[in-house]
Amino acid sequence: MTSPAVPASPAGARPTGPRAGFLALAVLTEVRAGLRTPEFAVLGMAMPVILYAVFALPNAGGELPGGTPTGLAMLAGLGCYGALTLGIVVFGEDVAKDRGRGWLRTLAATPVPAGAYQLGKLGAGLVHGVLMVTALCAFAAVAGGVRLAAGGWLALGALLVAGVLASSPLGFAIAYLARPRTAVVVTNVVFLPLSFASGFLVPLSQLPDAVGDVARWLPTYHFGQLVLRAVVEDRDVEALTGAATQPVLVHLAWVLGGAVLLAGLALRAAHRETVTRRG
Repeated sequence: MTSPAVPASPAGARPTGPRAGFLALAVLTEVRAGLRTPEFAVLGMAMPVILYAVFALPNAGGELPGGTPTGLAMLAGLGCYGALTLGIVVFGEDVAKDRGRGWLRTLAATPVPAGAYQLGKLGAGLVHGVLMVTALCAFAAVAGGVRLAAGGWLALGALLVAGVLASSPLGFAIAYLARPRTAVVVTNVVFLPLSFASGFLVPLSQLPDAVGDVARWLPTYHFGQLVLRAVVEDRDVEALTGAATQPVLVHLAWVLGGAVLLAGLALRAAHRETVTRRG
């Protein structure tokens, strides 16, 4: 008896399911893995809230010269700090660890579509960013008395979450360029100076002029300016940065340009590793 013929699979189809299913599974897996990791929960999710409680709450009742509440200005700065933490430290360390464990080599030998791992990381970063921003804003509103219109909260949250995605190419670049065992050191060497030089932790007006001169060339500084301009009066932005404000399009061009360049660098490094691995 002849066995019934099995229909041929369409070109490009995979027996394990569509690409969208792989991507959804990758995002879900990365989100759950991150939330189960204590150091991630503290560093990526809780640290901005802790810093706000320590540094912002004692000064939350004050006002800047233009009338902006100090608690709101510090919320914007520490929100940028949290976005940078997720984008650089978490991505950089996690991907580097996966490289060191050989997980990326294992994935390359499976039917998982190319790029699903990286897209899964980005999707997880988006979810983690929403959770971090929600926790920080809720704490600032309840404990710090920060008040914004609904549109202001949405604009602030959207910019901060977008900042996670915009800074993730730097994390990926570090993960693929640095040795897995040194990636933690490299991310901290890059991340902490960027946070200070961009004015996230201390206003640039309170730092030496040389720091402000360097900051103008950093995409992270321009990301911070976009966030500040969304919720802080221009007069107070100038008081915080010690410089005149620039058009929003200038800041946006710096952020997008930096993200594109770093994404290209990360993709080139990842491709080089793949070619080297295949011999």
